[in-house]
Amino acid sequence: MQSTPQPTITRLSPAKINLFLHITGQRADGYHDLQTVFRLLNWGDYLHFSPNDCAISLPPLDPSLSLQQQASILCAQLVTLTGAQHITNNLADNLIIKAANSLLMLAIQQQKLLQHLTPITITLDKHLPMGAGLGGGSSNAATTMLVLNEMWQFNFTRDALLKIGAKIGADVPIFIFGQDAIAMGIGDKLTAIDLPDQQYLVLTPDAHVNTAELFAHPKLQRDITPLSIQTIQSEYDDYGQNLIAPYQNVFTPVVTSLAPAVDKALRYLQQLEQQANSTARMTGSGSTVFLPLNTSVATDKALLAKWITDAPCKGYVVGNL
Repeated sequence: MQSTPQPTITRLSPAKINLFLHITGQRADGYHDLQTVFRLLNWGDYLHFSPNDCAISLPPLDPSLSLQQQASILCAQLVTLTGAQHITNNLADNLIIKAANSLLMLAIQQQKLLQHLTPITITLDKHLPMGAGLGGGSSNAATTMLVLNEMWQFNFTRDALLKIGAKIGADVPIFIFGQDAIAMGIGDKLTAIDLPDQQYLVLTPDAHVNTAELFAHPKLQRDITPLSIQTIQSEYDDYGQNLIAPYQNVFTPVVTSLAPAVDKALRYLQQLEQQANSTARMTGSGSTVFLPLNTSVATDKALLAKWITDAPCKGYVVGNL
């Protein structure tokens, strides 16, 4: 079926940082209840969505197959992923493909498949390091769902996308939500929060600690008293620029004890705290560490260049989205 070619769509797949990260308890299903403030950054990967010149006629679905099998067959016909070969041995395991699969499953379930759909080539331009606590893979998945929902005209609501996104990964919902937020539950209960603009010095040490190992670590604090949304909204000064008790990242002491490169990067930033008038910290379960910058430091390009040059690993100056 001939159709008017659509232009390639390019989207930033942004990173996130956690301004603090608490575990408030363990759930019956084995997951942990968290409290955090997610901040989205103007830095991340880029995804390019290039449609085929013509849509294809979809074959009849085989009712003897499971929903997952039907979606996988469609996904193989409709989505080509490039630029991600180095991330997973099997591209089907990539979160971008899993996101496309989940979207197609929902479309089949709700009978929203159009008779003709345009195949899409998704090209990943990767900038964020993997396993860095920046949410790169989750952001890629969320961006994929948002763009394909638009290109294939499924028109699912944000709430519908949030529900299926949470099944792909705990960090996927914040990127579908698309704005800074207080997160509770496993990271899927989101409340928008309006935060002041901020620049950050971000360091990405070459280290990775297995997340499952961290959650099982005997020294991980899992019983921080939950804070109300109103408290978190009103106490930005206690966790935004500085990190004043009770605000903390509970993973920091565990990760720094297991990963010397993270400890070294964090100690380096701590030496700069007085000049930046802020508190260095780790995001997520590591390995990235960051330092909020006050206005005088954020505008001093020579000073920031020196800080990045002297850093023990790669460094970047980034701002909020």
